[in-house]
Amino acid sequence: MDDIVKAALKKWPNVPHCYDWLALDARGDWYMRDERVQAAGPFPQVKGSRIIHDKLREFIHRNYLPDEHGAWFFQNGPQRVYVTLEVAPHVWRLQGLGPGGSPRIFSHTGPQATLLDCWLDEHDRLLLSARLPGLETPVLGLVHSMDMGLAAEAVEQSAWVPASATIEALCRQHHVVRHPQP
Repeated sequence: MDDIVKAALKKWPNVPHCYDWLALDARGDWYMRDERVQAAGPFPQVKGSRIIHDKLREFIHRNYLPDEHGAWFFQNGPQRVYVTLEVAPHVWRLQGLGPGGSPRIFSHTGPQATLLDCWLDEHDRLLLSARLPGLETPVLGLVHSMDMGLAAEAVEQSAWVPASATIEALCRQHHVVRHPQP
């Protein structure tokens, strides 16, 4: 978390939390969802405005964390903005095959992750559990659709052996709250 954000939390500790205004889709894109968008329908059926400003995306990435209940949030200064998740709190990008035929894994937020386990859900989406620097517990994430070729190579070489699970079971196992509410 940025030092300026920590300072804002100390200065204004009782700012109310914000819900339903920020969402993460299955491709790792962030969406702002104002009252008009929220009234038009749930995420991801009605997405809202995609955040394309690089500095804002980087700020969100540096200040994106889970709370003690498994709901993910962006700490925007003194205000905690809870994130609605289309699938999982992270979207994994893959790069090159390394030793053992396993691709390197990176979060949509930037850091490289260490693979722990993998699954195919009921929609044939590939999800990975991995360790990220700075987080104590494993993190659930969806492999980006553009990286499924590399993922398929890892499966074909038996570097990855996905089990079957529902997305709800995986979220329970990883303590992920996809639709945080007050």
